[in-house]
Amino acid sequence: MFRHILVPTDLTEHSAGAVQLAMEMHTHCFSGDEQQEGKISLLHVIQKVVEDGDEDFTDFYEDLKARARAKFDEIASDTRLPVEKHILVGSRVEEIIRFARDNQVDLIVLSSHQIDPENPAEGWGTISHKVGILAPCPVMLVK
Repeated sequence: MFRHILVPTDLTEHSAGAVQLAMEMHTHCFSGDEQQEGKISLLHVIQKVVEDGDEDFTDFYEDLKARARAKFDEIASDTRLPVEKHILVGSRVEEIIRFARDNQVDLIVLSSHQIDPENPAEGWGTISHKVGILAPCPVMLVK
C-alpha cells in the first residue's frame, strides 16, 4: 500500500519513534523479496541560517551534514531494510513538502508532540502541523 515512506527526522531521540514505526510498517507490508519493492527515505533538513552570504556558511553546513550522515549510519545500521538517507539545507517545511512531491512519497511519518488542551493554538505553528496541512500525501503523526 505505502511503497515509499518518508520519515523527516531531527536525528534526536524524539524522532526515533517515527523511524521505528516506519520500519515496522515496511516490514509488515512487504515480506522477503518484496521488501526491495518498497523503500523508506530518512530526511534531515538543516535549517538555513541566512538567505544571503551562503559562501560564508559553507564549512558550517558541511560540518552539520557530516554529523547528520554519521547519525543516519547509526539509525540505519540496525536494519536490513532499503533505507535511503537524504540531507538538505533550507526551510524545513518547504523541503519536506518538496521532497514528498518530487519523489512520489506515499506516506510521511513524523514525530509530533502532545498539544496542551488549555493552549491548543500553540501547536499550530509546529513543523508537524504545517506538514500535515501541506503534504500531498497522507501524514502519520507519532507521539
